[in-house]
Amino acid sequence: MTSEASSGCPVLHSADEPKLDFGGTTPYEDYVHASTLHALQRPVTDEPLEMSFLVVTQVMELYFGLLVFDLRNARDRLRADDVRGGVAALRRCTAHLKALRAAWLPIARMTPREFNAFRDALGEGSGFQSAAYRHVEFLLGEKSASMLVPHRSVPAQHAELTQALGEPGVYDAALALLARRGHSVPDEVLQRDLTQPYSPHSAVEEVWAKIYATDAGEVTRLGEALTDVAEEFTGWRHDHLMATRRAMGAKQGTGGSAGVAWLEKRVSRDIFPELWTARSHV
Repeated sequence: MTSEASSGCPVLHSADEPKLDFGGTTPYEDYVHASTLHALQRPVTDEPLEMSFLVVTQVMELYFGLLVFDLRNARDRLRADDVRGGVAALRRCTAHLKALRAAWLPIARMTPREFNAFRDALGEGSGFQSAAYRHVEFLLGEKSASMLVPHRSVPAQHAELTQALGEPGVYDAALALLARRGHSVPDEVLQRDLTQPYSPHSAVEEVWAKIYATDAGEVTRLGEALTDVAEEFTGWRHDHLMATRRAMGAKQGTGGSAGVAWLEKRVSRDIFPELWTARSHV
């Protein structure tokens, strides 16, 4: 068969060859917007590793946004009593987190000299200021009103995070589902101040211990899907800590935080805590 190229010359195609001429941009470009993505890396130094740092950071931002999308989906499925759909969304989140952790590889072996070659270009910039990452933390129960402050000058981000601060997270939705199914989740947990970080409760630990001891069905599968997300998220925090230790030791972080000391504190905090402690009582 033949087709006419934009020059007017015929272009021959055999039946098993891909179509090459679309008379404009390709359908792939129109759908993915690849040229826009590739125009977003703007290094300000001549250090080659700065490009790696920029690309990896932007990839992580895309994954943070994807995690927000699927964590919200998981929460909403659980609120609708759709355990199967909630577990499926949580499993997607686990896969996203595994990919997110792998994204560290290109920059996790930077020496202090290599990082220092472009560190000043960051100024006061820090991943600590990522709105999408903050939204992920809120959905996982890591709530803090003070974390809204860096986003005050971006009204859309501030409004979205303010809403997320006061909404149930994934674990809140899971515990409410357990209560609807007759499990003894205390009212003070179900009616807690959602703007505060989730705190472990002994009665919730007992609920999960009983489920794991007696139930081999979908509620246990929900518990395991939640645990997978918690484990991979903690693993990502640990990877961040180790990459930072290798690149800059115990120096102050670029955003003014205590750097490694701050990250160590974050790594030590369990997500969905009773899912971990309940195992000791089964």
